Amino acid sequence: MSKQWHVSDALAARYADGSLPEPDAWSLEKHLETCTGCASRVSGAVRGTAAAPVLMDVRTAVLAAAVPEGAPGAVRGSATGATRFSRLLWAAGPAVRGAWSAALLLVAGAALLLGRLGGAPEARTLLLAFAPVVPVAGVALSYGPHADPLYELTASTPGGGLRLALTRTVAVLGVSLPVLTLTGLLLPASGVPAAAAWLLPGLALTLATLALGPLTGFRTASALMAGGWLCAVVAPAPGAPADQVLTRLAERLAWCLGGAPAQSAWAAAAALGALLLAVRRSAYDRA
Repeated sequence: MSKQWHVSDALAARYADGSLPEPDAWSLEKHLETCTGCASRVSGAVRGTAAAPVLMDVRTAVLAAAVPEGAPGAVRGSATGATRFSRLLWAAGPAVRGAWSAALLLVAGAALLLGRLGGAPEARTLLLAFAPVVPVAGVALSYGPHADPLYELTASTPGGGLRLALTRTVAVLGVSLPVLTLTGLLLPASGVPAAAAWLLPGLALTLATLALGPLTGFRTASALMAGGWLCAVVAPAPGAPADQVLTRLAERLAWCLGGAPAQSAWAAAAALGALLLAVRRSAYDRA
């Protein structure tokens, strides 16, 4: 369909009474996301059906649950900023509203305690070693049949598939990036790369997980990406003498993250991951 098309009264009536074929209904629903005029036309058609009173009762119940009547500043039919934010987090994905967020805060808090209270300069080293795999884990927990009981339904809708995966990935990155970067800034430098040096590797690994996910499954893809990073950075350290493990780890991090050549390589890897994701976007229709 042309991007300039609009919903006619007849098409809206067929959508409202359920006689519109599913592919056409999905296309119409996608159009309504960006066209206010057509959305109003379809809403008017739905209000003229026998289902309208039931839908109104459902809407009233949802709004009443979101903003309890009598709460300070509550207005029926609208929501406070905090309520909108909570709805956004709920829609963003299971990882953000689940145990992953608690684990993220636990990791950041433990690093702060180790670095600030104990005065250990190695705290930032440990944080940088594991920070790139945190968003990868969040993506793995946010999308796929294991993460969403309505996955088959949502994946087949116009807002599902790659769009839903990207929405949840942005939510994961929006939570993990500031938390981990700020934590790194508050820790002693200890001779390792800057606190934000993990951002490009984290982005590259996340994009690679998204590109590989429809082929192998998101948990497998995330395990491959996280495992590859940990093997490259952490695995060589245990082979060193006990008093040199953290020194060896800091050296590996400096090689993987430090300097323009390493960061340029990660930027190129992120660009390649984005390109592969764009090329393989149709795979999400079958994932």
